[in-house]
Amino acid sequence: MGSYGFDCVFYYVSDLDRAIAFYTGVLGFALASRDAVARFVLNDVLVELVPTAEPELLSGRGNARLTLAVEHIESAIQDLRAKGVDVSEVKAVSNGRLATLKDPDGNELALWQYV
Repeated sequence: MGSYGFDCVFYYVSDLDRAIAFYTGVLGFALASRDAVARFVLNDVLVELVPTAEPELLSGRGNARLTLAVEHIESAIQDLRAKGVDVSEVKAVSNGRLATLKDPDGNELALWQYV
């Protein structure tokens, strides 16, 4: 068997236009390309939004999370809440601070501030 290489991080979405609006308008990602899927490149990592009509794929309960590094987590939370996004309270852990939010399909994302 050959070696494996990294391809992308992806989330299933029910409405590609709505998802693109969230990731560009709310999170500020730049849309890199769009055909059957939407692609964003974030710090050299390919992030894809993949439309599906299968509701069981939209559970948002997977273990993987797209984690976004922020310098000031409270400022990031304030900005997201001003845009109507429900963001959790900050949880302090040994090496940082964490908060979570969900995209319109319930996919969980995390904000992370190193300490």
